[in-house]
Amino acid sequence: MKATKVKELMIALSDYATVPDTDNLAGAIQALKQSNADKQLNHKHRAVLVYDVDHHVIGKVGIREIFKALEPKYRQFAGTDPSGNVSLSHFGFNQEFLSSLVDKFSLWHESMETLLAKAAETPVKEIMYTPSKGEFVNIDAPVSEAVHQFIIGCHQSLLVVEKERVVGILRLADVFDRVCELM
Repeated sequence: MKATKVKELMIALSDYATVPDTDNLAGAIQALKQSNADKQLNHKHRAVLVYDVDHHVIGKVGIREIFKALEPKYRQFAGTDPSGNVSLSHFGFNQEFLSSLVDKFSLWHESMETLLAKAAETPVKEIMYTPSKGEFVNIDAPVSEAVHQFIIGCHQSLLVVEKERVVGILRLADVFDRVCELM
């Protein structure tokens, strides 16, 4: 795997679902559906990349962000890290405690229709995940370096950069497929 380069396994930005940061969640989901319908993929895309006015990728909207947008009260949790991840279970809280938070914060008390309608209009800029430094990998890096980042950072994908600009995405599932092919 050391000889294989990231560029050999990445998905080019032009082949991935993207939306401007001015779009809303409904638009992001539509872009994701369209992207998956247009391509014969081993693994469907599970996220949409968000770009700014200069077409620089500035974030991602994935399954977690979509569900958190459905119930915005998750932002009230003290265990939310700067990227918006709810991380209470990492502190050893049991299921009973975590379930009690649903009642305490009145989570999921509105009808699904109401939650969906509100979330659909939410700007992606408000709900997107902003990748950390450890979620970028150079296009010419060996895949072994990317695997190290996947494992140490517990990431499902990495943004691929060339000359400080995102040019694609490397997904853990695609790297796993290559490993299986070679085995």
